[in-house]
Amino acid sequence: MIAIRNQPELDLIRRSGEILVECFAKLEETLGPGVETRELDRIAEEFIRARGATPAFKGYQGFPASICTSVNEQVVHGIPGERKLAEGDIVGIDVGVVRNGYYSDAARTYPIGEVSEKARRLMRITKEALDLGIDAARDGKHLSDVSHAIQKHAESNGFSIVRTLVGHGIGRQMHEDPQIPNFGLPGRGPVLVRGMVLAIEPMVNEGKADVLTLKDNWTFVTVDRKLSAHFEDTVAVTIEGPVIMTR
Repeated sequence: MIAIRNQPELDLIRRSGEILVECFAKLEETLGPGVETRELDRIAEEFIRARGATPAFKGYQGFPASICTSVNEQVVHGIPGERKLAEGDIVGIDVGVVRNGYYSDAARTYPIGEVSEKARRLMRITKEALDLGIDAARDGKHLSDVSHAIQKHAESNGFSIVRTLVGHGIGRQMHEDPQIPNFGLPGRGPVLVRGMVLAIEPMVNEGKADVLTLKDNWTFVTVDRKLSAHFEDTVAVTIEGPVIMTR
């Protein structure tokens, strides 16, 4: 069942999202060649806890870190560790925050130093696909209108949509109904109504759409080892239109 949030609940989700946005800003101060991904994880966890919140990912179904760091061909769920970011890498950073029992979830993909034109274009198109998906998240529209907007933009620009991983509802739990595919025909699925809160997250690949899981049982990578980008925001459906809680 898809939860409908009242205004006090939306306010709590928004506050969680504000901490998440501040966390990204803190991480951006450190991002660069030579930085170990585990250092980013340490910074994020300390920052989130100092704001009176909790990292939503740490311990979730056994995940060992506070953020996900997915580099180059890694799609999502990369585990921070000793890997040092290098000039020309792109890194997707996914962060979840829970405060006063309400969750927010967002992801950004960053260039490390000077990156290739194909990497920049992939990041730009993925971000644009997210924005188009968010714009479709309106009262009275269908859930698949969000999915279709994302797919159409990514594929019309020569990229592929990951189909085995999806967005999700969010609120009192990190993953709630509905699942939100990043592909599909418009006008299908549940009708969106004000009070729904969605974590919309296109994962777009440079090459094939297929992915596989590494031996750590968490990290998804592109099957052809080509680049992947990931952007995500927590979005509330309101009578005035979509409201982004994580920007």
